[in-house]
Amino acid sequence: MKSTPLTMVAVLALAALVACGMPGAPQPPSLELPRTVQNLNAVRKGDQVTLTWSTPRDTTDHMRIKHLGATRICRAVDKVAVAECVEAIATLPPERTPPAAAASFTDTLPAQLQAAHTLGFATYAVEVENTRGRTAGLSNQVTVPLTPTLPPPTRLSAHVTAQGVAITASGERGSAPGALTSFHLYRRLQGGKAETDLGATSSGEETGSAYSLQFLDSNAEWEKTYLYKVAAVTIEPVQGKDEWVEGGDSAEIEVFVHDVFPPAVPGGLQAVSAGTAPQPFIDLSWMPNTESDLAGYNVYRHEEGGTPVKINSELVKAPIWRDTAVQTGHRYFYSVSAVDVRGNESGRSEEASEAMPQ
Repeated sequence: MKSTPLTMVAVLALAALVACGMPGAPQPPSLELPRTVQNLNAVRKGDQVTLTWSTPRDTTDHMRIKHLGATRICRAVDKVAVAECVEAIATLPPERTPPAAAASFTDTLPAQLQAAHTLGFATYAVEVENTRGRTAGLSNQVTVPLTPTLPPPTRLSAHVTAQGVAITASGERGSAPGALTSFHLYRRLQGGKAETDLGATSSGEETGSAYSLQFLDSNAEWEKTYLYKVAAVTIEPVQGKDEWVEGGDSAEIEVFVHDVFPPAVPGGLQAVSAGTAPQPFIDLSWMPNTESDLAGYNVYRHEEGGTPVKINSELVKAPIWRDTAVQTGHRYFYSVSAVDVRGNESGRSEEASEAMPQ
């Protein structure tokens, strides 16, 4: 049976309709609610609490956000879980451009709040609105202790010793009721940002409310410049767990760790003649030095009434030496010194003498 032109038109129209697909069910309009923040973090330093979080990039119905509304910073006291933003301590303005990936806010804890809740804590959350002021709810919630912290030392001094960098910090001690507080020394390399907590003070003394603390950084590397500071660290039990709170920082002090300290003077030097003519010699030996930066030794010799002269052209690496430039019938006096990798030389050892027989 042959198709008529009218039949062909109908078939083509039906194929086009199938190719385009049938319309789906109607979708409700997007509420454009930003997804709730899930990675809020809080760090307290002194009376400052720094909050950081990732800005929502999508809505609750998986649409891309072009513009955000305001962000409310919420704080509650002595409440583990907060259902709603009872107290908004700050409101960050709307972002009319595509939102940045990260956001932050620093809250200053009022002194009255800390004094009234010495053993308490603050709970923080953030609430991100859309451009119409609507929100999907609070973020995850984080807590920080409200215990007061001690002020930092007001005076720091430092000097370099052979054992390391000695730091003295002094100031007036405040009070942190019910809290265990110690002072810690912090160090960072000049030009760097990473800090190392070197731990609590090694010793100290108090006169009334005044105190003086001593620290020793025995791990500082020679010929490097460091910046040191001191801060009080308060430990307070909150919700059954010990919380660690750092107080404010002292001013930093810069120290160039320059090595001007020679190794110890070698000991135990002995001289023994040996060999036969025409090749006599004197063997020297001494106790080895144990410094980690030892480079070697110098050997000095003189005859009766003479001035000691260095007889090695290069540093002696081991605590032994054979002197072959000797003559029969002469008595020789020897001493040795130790030298480090920066050229610092110790004093000379006690002398040892030996006579070459005729």
